[in-house]
Amino acid sequence: MRLKERPIAKIGLNEGKYHNISATETIMKKCALQRARRWALRWFFYGLYMQHFKLSFGVTLVLMALAAAWGFYLGGSAEALQAIWITGVLGVMEVSLSFDNAVVNASVLRHWDPIWQRLFLTAGILIAVVGMRLLFPLLIVALVTGLNLFAVWAMATAAPAEYARHLAEHHAEVAASGGAFLLLVFLNFLFDENKQLHWMGWAEAKAGAYGSKGLAVLFALASILVCMSLMPEARKLSVLTAGVIGVAVYEAVAWLSGLLEEEEADPTIGKMMARGGIGAFAYLEVLDASFSFDGVIGAFAITSDVVIIMLGLAIGAMFVRSMTIFLVHKGTLEKFVYLEHGAHYAMGILALIMFAGVKFHIPEWFTGLSGITFIAVSLWSSIQYKKQQALGDCG
Repeated sequence: MRLKERPIAKIGLNEGKYHNISATETIMKKCALQRARRWALRWFFYGLYMQHFKLSFGVTLVLMALAAAWGFYLGGSAEALQAIWITGVLGVMEVSLSFDNAVVNASVLRHWDPIWQRLFLTAGILIAVVGMRLLFPLLIVALVTGLNLFAVWAMATAAPAEYARHLAEHHAEVAASGGAFLLLVFLNFLFDENKQLHWMGWAEAKAGAYGSKGLAVLFALASILVCMSLMPEARKLSVLTAGVIGVAVYEAVAWLSGLLEEEEADPTIGKMMARGGIGAFAYLEVLDASFSFDGVIGAFAITSDVVIIMLGLAIGAMFVRSMTIFLVHKGTLEKFVYLEHGAHYAMGILALIMFAGVKFHIPEWFTGLSGITFIAVSLWSSIQYKKQQALGDCG
């Protein structure tokens, strides 16, 4: 009698087959779960970081649509596409020129209450765009030509080349005023004896120990005198006056900030003003104005259409404001301790560039690159500092 084949082997083979299928399914499930986790993390970080820029993207879509409509009105579909492209280029240029402005803004804004931060992002952007990037240049041309604002606006839209010529002719006065303001911002940061960290080592420490607000004003006035000496005789007085106005505006805003921060009769009001107030708000708006005018002048090298210039620079200004809020909410200046130093040094270089610009043409790419370089080096220094601190803690 033949023994039957043991079915165990067959069953064992089937079990191995089923076991292999089960293992494959498990691996596939694990891979799918890992992919889902990666996508979830990506969307989490996207939401975490991009929530600060939602308003900027929304404003960008609206302004791009307006640029397209304006271009279509002027010359049809081809002109509309060109208007969209130029508006985008101007927005990127404004962000690249003003990144250090965002860092300095964040160093001031991080001490404010959320309500003042929202005001900076909403009402402040209207002042920055309509006031500083549209009305301010119009006002300059109105003052030098004797025309009213409506006539200057007609000139800007009907004869943009003439409008740009008037702005360029008086660039020296604006550069002297803005340069004096920015230089005082930098020097008062450099001469701050209460700074605990010194990016430039002993040289910065000595500057903080021996410097003062009076010395900062003295340096600014000396720089204005140098600018004046570079100008022809007929324009020396106007450049000197503009530079002194820049110093006066800085001192007036500083005085107003200090006055409003004093806790006199009502300590609640004093605390509110210390965490954001009219003086500090005015300080940031004047600071933005000092940065913005060079962007307006540089924009005319790309296009002479004042409407497209305003729309493009508005997009850039909106992203700079959002970047400021992002840096505040993420505690970036606390994580990267030298970033604020780099921004102020970039501001000091920008002030010198503006002073030199009264006589010489400094290309916009050089201005933007110098600021980005200081920011990048200060970021690298901050990372190295964190590593040294971590090693010190371990040791």
